[in-house]
Amino acid sequence: MLSDSAHIFVQGGNGGDGCMSFRREAHVPMGGPDGGDGGRGSNVEFLCDDSYRDLQSFGRRVHYKGPRGRHGEGALKKGHDGEDLVVKVPPGTQVTGLDGTVHDLVLPGQRVVIARGGSGGRGNARFASATRQAPRFAEKGLPGDEGWIDLKLKLLADVGLIGMPNAGKSSLITRATRARPKVANYPFTTLEPNLGTIDGERRQLILADIPGLIEGASEGKGLGHEFLAHVERCRMLVHVVDLLPFDGTDPVQNHATIEAEIAAYDPRLASLPRVLVLNKADLLTPEAADEAAREWRTRLDGPDASVLEEWEEPPVPDVPIVVTSAATGQGVDALRALLLRTVPERPAFGPDAPDLSDVPLADHKVYRPRVERDWAVERTVDGYRVFGAGIMRLLSRHDLENEEALEYVETRLRKMGVIEALQEQGFEPGDDVEIAGVLFEFDPDA
Repeated sequence: MLSDSAHIFVQGGNGGDGCMSFRREAHVPMGGPDGGDGGRGSNVEFLCDDSYRDLQSFGRRVHYKGPRGRHGEGALKKGHDGEDLVVKVPPGTQVTGLDGTVHDLVLPGQRVVIARGGSGGRGNARFASATRQAPRFAEKGLPGDEGWIDLKLKLLADVGLIGMPNAGKSSLITRATRARPKVANYPFTTLEPNLGTIDGERRQLILADIPGLIEGASEGKGLGHEFLAHVERCRMLVHVVDLLPFDGTDPVQNHATIEAEIAAYDPRLASLPRVLVLNKADLLTPEAADEAAREWRTRLDGPDASVLEEWEEPPVPDVPIVVTSAATGQGVDALRALLLRTVPERPAFGPDAPDLSDVPLADHKVYRPRVERDWAVERTVDGYRVFGAGIMRLLSRHDLENEEALEYVETRLRKMGVIEALQEQGFEPGDDVEIAGVLFEFDPDA
């Protein structure tokens, strides 16, 4: 069964810790700190791979966690970076990232980083200075990004077959292609989209049989609303109309209902090229089928006032009409030839790409280091609280039980302007300051 959606958990690898080490070798002068840096945690990447067809594998595995970076070692040995975790998805997959950004993976080989790994910590050799010649602390690695994300598959079909339930779409795609969907004489036989291919001398087309729609499908009624997303990428829609519905409904009204649902779901789909297929012609006499085709041509190219009253919106003009019978094969070859001839080409890439010399370039952007503060100070009942991403990142890197590390953190807080900001809020020596759940006592004059 086609799986076209998934909800999974991704986590970038944690960064490796920096090493606290000192060089101690007999008869080797100039020892000192030689702790290496930790490696970067792995990223979680999504790769578009055309050997995959749906998201079924994500039902068996939900958690994707990248390996962490290796810790630093003595002798200035840097830890290895974590190997990126590559998650393969089929073409047409939309990935909603942790920040809400939607990434559309359409072309094989496309990559996108969804969860970044944490950076590695610095070893104690990086903190050596003229006044701190033997630092006895090192940084910890930062955790990677993590969270739940959504995947949604939209089939990359060239042509989508739409219509009411039991209009004969599955039988038609069976005749026109090598697809073998389930066919039965009752509504909603098709419970998932079926794909088939039409091969021509110079091109190949992919047809998608979309499960039958009903009135209100765009609002969630019936089964077809679950698969309306699969027609979004189609470049042409084939509207299959049953000339003699078994339930006695009016084919004209059925056609109008489906067109209204398509337009309500996505107005862009209403502007796609159409082909009208009048199916099940074997249930009528040849004369009656020809008369029905003439009426539909008149209706679509220039309907009279009585017909216009039945349509809430004017129908799309210049719609080719093909009379078919999936049972006898009537009109199937003509439909296949029409699609091969009229379906628009996909945008070209590479040397055959369209000329974009006249397209205005995007505004030039200059990226500069961020200078604004990413932290803030607020007064509380018990004292003061300092919060923000930069502050949390600083404290998470260091062991506050280590006196040298704590001294370094306080020095960094002063350079960041935290003490000055506290004084502006009325801070006095002896007041408690909470930072990341830890109470600090600062002496501004120290």
